[in-house]
Amino acid sequence: MNPKLLFWVPALLRLGTVFIVGGVVWWMAGPIAGLAIALAGAVAALFVQLSYLHQLGEWLNDPQSGRLPDGWGAWTDVFARLYRLRREDERNQQELAEWLARFRQAMHLLPEGVAIMDDVLFLEWCNPAAERHLGLTIERDKGLRVTNLVRHPDFIDYIILGRYEQPLTLSFRGRKIECRIIPFENRRQILVTHDATDTERIEAMRRDFIANASHELRTPLTVIVGFLEIAMSDPGLDTATRTAHLKLMTEQGQRMQRLIEDMLTLSRLESDEFPLRRERVDVAALVESVALEARALSGGRHEITVEIDGPDIMGSMEELRSAFANLASNAVRYSPQGGCIALSWKRGADDLQFAVADCGIGIDPQHISRLTERFYRVDKSRSRETQGTGLGLAIVKHVLLRHGGRLKISSTPGEGSTFIASLPNTSMT
Repeated sequence: MNPKLLFWVPALLRLGTVFIVGGVVWWMAGPIAGLAIALAGAVAALFVQLSYLHQLGEWLNDPQSGRLPDGWGAWTDVFARLYRLRREDERNQQELAEWLARFRQAMHLLPEGVAIMDDVLFLEWCNPAAERHLGLTIERDKGLRVTNLVRHPDFIDYIILGRYEQPLTLSFRGRKIECRIIPFENRRQILVTHDATDTERIEAMRRDFIANASHELRTPLTVIVGFLEIAMSDPGLDTATRTAHLKLMTEQGQRMQRLIEDMLTLSRLESDEFPLRRERVDVAALVESVALEARALSGGRHEITVEIDGPDIMGSMEELRSAFANLASNAVRYSPQGGCIALSWKRGADDLQFAVADCGIGIDPQHISRLTERFYRVDKSRSRETQGTGLGLAIVKHVLLRHGGRLKISSTPGEGSTFIASLPNTSMT
């Protein structure tokens, strides 16, 4: 039915009922009584309407204060519709609150900083990442001008010039912070920050790695090419000289081969394409094998002892052999003739430990934290004499990380060093 008819028909019926009752009273008791009844009915109807209007006005002033009345007549439909609108509004507010909570949670979890400013750069809101990057505190700094909070000349110039097409990189609070301003709406701007410190460090490491690898490869190649040029320019070179040159070229070629193999090993250890394949590792046999290789490398110049008091573990035999062999070969290379080297496999307090202790030249404490960096050498000239690639301890670190372990180093200059490969206890016994 037409909504207008739904409203007017009942209203006219009620009004007609009042007049009919008044007419009946007129006919039965006279015109005065009939008019009085009709007037009383009209006044009562008007009072009811005014009462509902008053209740509606009170409710509109404070919709949360109370419940809507049930109503009478057309008011029943009015109050029912208002009640539905109120319920729908409550649901919308609840959904909006949930979306806002999820938005804030997402903003809190973002690694990038987000700060919302008005058109004159007063801070309205920021997430925890922006607080860390820029040294802000939303409770304390809300309503303050951002250029007064971030006191950096480059940042202020960036704001003044207004060239927001390119990001700005700041050295701020000991970190590299990348900033970008994005205008939105008519009176709002978003300041987005990104901590690029780790990215810069990784890029620097990549550059250093390429430079060091190129340098390490260039040295043996220079030797080989030089001797080949001598051989080509002097075909009558005597046998002794030619043999010496061939020996040196072979050594340098083997050095390049070891370097390339170590670089490939590191690449494989860092790649997600080569997950760790665990197997039962007979560590006692592994340590004995490593000791045998160390004795062959030493050629009888050192006293090498072995102590085994630990169980088999789960891990990669190939990777653990590489790590243990690197630690043992380093001890041989950096221990003077007649020195002692002790290899051991033991249970620790809450781990299992493969330890290599030597009484060699030792390491100054300032170098210990950097020993696992690629191509880092304490004494570069001595490292070349010992034929090291500079990647051995980096390989050890990555092997242990893949096995959930870590490398512990202790050393005293002139007295010796101890390298401990600490592994979680995944023993088979």
